[in-house]
Amino acid sequence: MAENMPEIKIDADNMYREESFTDLKVGSIRKLIPVTANGDDDDSREIHYEGSASLMTPAGSLPLSFELEADDLAGAIEKFPEAVNQAAEKAIEELKEMQRQQSQKIQVPGQEGYGGGYGGGQGGGGGRIQL
Repeated sequence: MAENMPEIKIDADNMYREESFTDLKVGSIRKLIPVTANGDDDDSREIHYEGSASLMTPAGSLPLSFELEADDLAGAIEKFPEAVNQAAEKAIEELKEMQRQQSQKIQVPGQEGYGGGYGGGQGGGGGRIQL
C-alpha cells in the first residue's frame, strides 16, 4: 500500500442489504435493510429508504438523491413526490448560489484563471480589453 494512504476498512457493524424499486419512468427507491456481518437481518436497527431521480436542466441531467422517512415501501412511494420536489428546489438554489458567487468574483490581471495577461503569451490571442 502506498505511503500516506489511509487504511480503508468496511464498518462491519453498519452493513446494509439493498433492494431497489423503480417505476421505470420517474425515479427509484432503495430499501436499505440492516444486516449483521454474516448477512443475517439485524432487527435492532431501522430500515432506511432513499429516493433518486434526475432533474433535466439546460446543462444536462442533474442527479437527485434524498432520504424518504417511511416505515414501509408504500409510505416511501407516498412521500416520494414531496421529497423529490424538495431535493430539486434545494439543488436549484445551490446552483443559483454558485452562479451568484461566480458572477461576483473580481478578475484581476495576473491572477490565476484570468483569461488575459500582458505579454508572456497568456490567454492565446489578442483582442481583449483589460481594465
